[in-house]
Amino acid sequence: MKKLLFISILLVLAIYVFRETVYKPYLWKEAMETPEHKLKLGSFVFSKQRDENGNSGTAKKYFVFKVTEINGDYVRFSIVRKLSEKGTNKSSDFSMSRETYRSFKRNIKKVTVTGILREDLNKEGGHTANDYLLNKYPSLKKSLYYYEEIPKTEENINEPKEYFNLIYSKEKIIEKRKLIPYIVSDNNIPELARHLSQRVCVILN
Repeated sequence: MKKLLFISILLVLAIYVFRETVYKPYLWKEAMETPEHKLKLGSFVFSKQRDENGNSGTAKKYFVFKVTEINGDYVRFSIVRKLSEKGTNKSSDFSMSRETYRSFKRNIKKVTVTGILREDLNKEGGHTANDYLLNKYPSLKKSLYYYEEIPKTEENINEPKEYFNLIYSKEKIIEKRKLIPYIVSDNNIPELARHLSQRVCVILN
């Protein structure tokens, strides 16, 4: 009886390892070849990330990113956020609630997400639905969701200090289903920060 139980446990473990290391990576790579999930400029990348403040080992933060640039292995993200209403307090936490995250994923084709230049975001109070932004970006009247759009002058530059912010490895996203950021070392050489790796849930176009 004990031997049978032991064999059953080993079998379950073998199936689990096969699923996690072979089957799921295979499905991911297959999905990445389809138009709906292929990583490209304008893609939305969904990620559940571990809470880094140390308050809880099980806490999750939910993020949606917009791909704003692909330059070789460098993929630049911009966090999808929501402008604060006039007169409300601005939050420094740009993660979504679990309910909003799930709704966003289900309705990605219907939600309007506006690209706003950084210099415009900082005008008239910054990151609020002010008259300046509503007039310059009429699509905000449909939805207050936005992402920071990069100026043309900052595209495809390789100045480490200025460039490497929310830059991730394209190869690791496609091959490993991981968000591994590039950081700049003391000698101004970009390198992968594997200890900051987070998992990609899905990519939608």
